[in-house]
Amino acid sequence: MWILALWILPLLYKFSLTALPAKPENISCILYYKKNLTCTWSPKKEINYTTYVVNRTYSFGKKRDICKANSSTGASCSFFRPTITPPDYFTIKVEAENKDGVAISDITRWTLNDIVKMEPPKILSVKPILGIKKMMQIKWEWHDSLFSSSDFKYMLRYRTINSTHWVEVDFQSDDLVYNLTGLQAFTEYIIAMRCMVKGSYFWSDWSQEKMGLTEEEVPGGLDLWRVLRPAEVDGRRPVQLLWKKARGAPVLEKTFGYILSYFPENNTNLTQIINTTTQQCELYLGGETYWVSVTSYNSLGNSPAATLRIPAVNETPFQCIEAMQTHFAQDLLVVKWQSSNPVVDTWMVEWFPDLDSESSDISWESVSEARNWTIPQDKLKPCNLYNISVYPLFQDRVGEPYSIQEYAKECAPEKGPVIKAENIGVNSVTITWEEISKSDRGGFISNYTIFYQAEGGKEFSKTVSSSVQQYDLESLTRKTSYTVRVMASTRAGGKNGTEINFRTSSLSEYPSYSHVASSLVTLSDVSVLKLTHLCWPIVPNPAESSIAKWHGNDCKNKPNLKEFDDSVNTEESILKSYCVPSDLIDKLMVNFENFLEEVSIEEAKKGQENIWGGEKNEYVASPNRPDCPPEKSSQFLTEIPSRTPQISEDNSSKVEEQLLSSGESLGPDYFYEEGALNPYLKNSVTTREFLVHEKLPDETKTKV
Repeated sequence: MWILALWILPLLYKFSLTALPAKPENISCILYYKKNLTCTWSPKKEINYTTYVVNRTYSFGKKRDICKANSSTGASCSFFRPTITPPDYFTIKVEAENKDGVAISDITRWTLNDIVKMEPPKILSVKPILGIKKMMQIKWEWHDSLFSSSDFKYMLRYRTINSTHWVEVDFQSDDLVYNLTGLQAFTEYIIAMRCMVKGSYFWSDWSQEKMGLTEEEVPGGLDLWRVLRPAEVDGRRPVQLLWKKARGAPVLEKTFGYILSYFPENNTNLTQIINTTTQQCELYLGGETYWVSVTSYNSLGNSPAATLRIPAVNETPFQCIEAMQTHFAQDLLVVKWQSSNPVVDTWMVEWFPDLDSESSDISWESVSEARNWTIPQDKLKPCNLYNISVYPLFQDRVGEPYSIQEYAKECAPEKGPVIKAENIGVNSVTITWEEISKSDRGGFISNYTIFYQAEGGKEFSKTVSSSVQQYDLESLTRKTSYTVRVMASTRAGGKNGTEINFRTSSLSEYPSYSHVASSLVTLSDVSVLKLTHLCWPIVPNPAESSIAKWHGNDCKNKPNLKEFDDSVNTEESILKSYCVPSDLIDKLMVNFENFLEEVSIEEAKKGQENIWGGEKNEYVASPNRPDCPPEKSSQFLTEIPSRTPQISEDNSSKVEEQLLSSGESLGPDYFYEEGALNPYLKNSVTTREFLVHEKLPDETKTKV
């Protein structure tokens, strides 16, 4: 038992040690001038409730005092005046105690001048010095201090009013005055200061900001650019000149106006001068080379002149840019290009929105000793397509530009395509659409999607590339209403265009019934009657036909073709029957115009009747029905032999006289052999073909 207790006792002792507070370490002290001395340590937080006692010696170790804190208030403790007057030397020791025991830190030693943090200086004024350009004088004051001005070093920071970039300057001063040089003329600056006791680790906080304005001087230089336009009919060449303040020019620079002068390169005596207050001017120059210069002026004088050479119309610019590309880096649009001429190191970048209407909103910027250019995306309008061109500049020459198009940010199109349905057929239609205007695209069109749906049916879609502006929809259902729309898509999304409806045709590529009806209005009564016979023929009653009598007499009186002309081949003269194609009615409609022509011919021959008799139904049916394929067995078509009997006029008149004298008409059975079926009983109206004889007999009438 005692052996077990001796074995467990060290474990219990070790466990009790883990409950002690952590030893305070990383002690750091800072003297806030005229406020307090604050010391901190780690760990910042204890698991168990812990009290802290900070033991301090001061007055160079002659005096002692303590500061108390606990884990609730944090691992920090402060000593207050008047026992913290620098310069001084003291030590710090921290004791941490909880219910399980005490932990004591190492002793640290401090010199107050090394850890003092002063109050920031108070700036009294920021003013320019009369007659001295590009400089401002800053004055400040100091609070009551145990230190002299020579014990401090200072830091001043400044920026222009429209910038976020600070410039910092370190300096020392005994008289609390500092002259800040290297500034821009007539520019507003924001100034702030801070200080530090020499030998200390800590800068004071920044002072309150103060604003100052540098003295005005003559205007700075200008950036000058031009836009060349095609020559007009009278030979004059429009040239738009554009200028702006050069990079680095004073922000608040006063300018009263601009003086523009230009002259032909070979004749300076023709110099012309224009005074303007705008930053652009349009000139009409001749075809030769010109020189242009622009200066700005104010009450103090003129700026340096910005000059530009306008090349002759027939001058060929040099080329050196081989390729150009764009990409996005964070919030910047980056343009890079490659040059074949290493001597060229100056470029002019030009950019403007690519709109359907001409726009003068052109921006430009000069680039030197680089082959890339960046612009923040927020300086370009989103959803707008921009033309970006880079011009190489060498001495006084401007080279051939290289251009590219880019969106700062792509959007879905504002409008969708306007579509039309063309060539509507039985089972197909052509959908066409126009290109969306540049101002409404929002981005590069990647593709078009055609959505179409039959009435009460499922919606289908087809996707085509952005270069396609028409599409043939096929395999549609006959005589069916459809709804169609087209969606244009960019990388940012899509937009549907107008929705239209159409109905597939029942006939393929033939005139509609309304067209037929309108054509009937132009026909005479006789033509209308004949057309009525074509479209709605009267089917004879077989019981009342003389054909029944012919069969009743066993066809004994049936004439034979051989009696008229032995040269006629009876097999060819017999009407042959064929399977009727499924598009019979379509073919009949195709021949509608020919029918109208034939009807007009017949009108001139009123009173004449068909040689075959006075039957109102001018159709001939096939006597026999041949075997047909199963899919076509229900439709038949009668074909007239291509060869016709050659009967002379004399023989023809004789045959006619013989028929008239016999009192018999040439009925339908005239064309058939014995036992042929009645054609009127075997064929439907739709299988009859309209026949027009080439030559109608004069004043011939037969009766059935």
